Amino acid sequence: MLAVNTLSAQTISLVEQGKSTSIRGLSVVDEKVAWVSGSKGHVALSTDGGKTWAWQQVKGFEQSDFRDIEAFSAKEAVIMSSGTPAVILRTTDGGISWQLRYRKDDKAYFLDGLAFYDKTHGIAMGDPINGKFLLLETKDSGKTWTEESAGPDALKDEAAFAASGTSVFIANKKANAMVLTGGSVSRLLYKSKAGTWNAVPTPLAQGQGSKGGFSVAAGGGHTVLVGGNYSNDKNRDSVACYYNGEQITGSSFRLSATMPQGYQSCVTYMEKKIFLSTGTSGSNVSYDGGINWEPVDAGSYNVCQRSKKGKLVLLAGDRGRIAVFKL
Repeated sequence: MLAVNTLSAQTISLVEQGKSTSIRGLSVVDEKVAWVSGSKGHVALSTDGGKTWAWQQVKGFEQSDFRDIEAFSAKEAVIMSSGTPAVILRTTDGGISWQLRYRKDDKAYFLDGLAFYDKTHGIAMGDPINGKFLLLETKDSGKTWTEESAGPDALKDEAAFAASGTSVFIANKKANAMVLTGGSVSRLLYKSKAGTWNAVPTPLAQGQGSKGGFSVAAGGGHTVLVGGNYSNDKNRDSVACYYNGEQITGSSFRLSATMPQGYQSCVTYMEKKIFLSTGTSGSNVSYDGGINWEPVDAGSYNVCQRSKKGKLVLLAGDRGRIAVFKL
């Protein structure tokens, strides 16, 4: 363990740092297994709850920026790169080998995030092309990907952020996909049961290319959105909003009464009404479904996630920083 920072009962313990990679992809499978992905083709796997990590640069993709990863076990994972070429790779042997499953060399293709309904059915989201957000779908665990012809419409200068892979979100197997946007506007796009896309405006910071919504999380009947202005990360204006209820409508979201300490690139649901958020301005926790936030740590991270099965919570960021969070 390299360092411990504390505030009240919460702790963020730094367990890894020093790799020349900016980590934005994080997938915490259970109490033991977790994966991270980042710039310069780096991927790492932990099988002891984040205490130690086995690193690699994916052969042939040493210049790729792997901004998101979705893992299902210590053997199976899918990684996605942002930038050109846009690629999706898959491993079934713990990263010993990676298979190329999607590639586009056209610079118009910029992928922002991955999300899976279950082990077989997932989506990848990218910036708009010809006025529509790019949506890819897999129904065979990432082996093949097809472009949705009816992706959600994008407004002028609206895009999504590949800051943590969490601007695209699926709460559970029955939930419909959500996409959080930024730029000229910030909207939450969500797919109805009928398969059509709907748009709800958010009160998050917006109106220029560095502003908007960056991450969405939901749990316990609460939906929380975070973002802000990444070029002015200490600005606390309109960086978090929430909705406590089941049916999202046009007037659903309210700005948090007490904001996080600045720009936040990721939020994750913990339990009950508790959410954890993080960004280059530091990490914050809400105990009331996103209404109020209090600072936990001033360290810079890009992504946070609670395990899909268990209570392990990890954070990751620039220079290969990985940390464990405990309430």
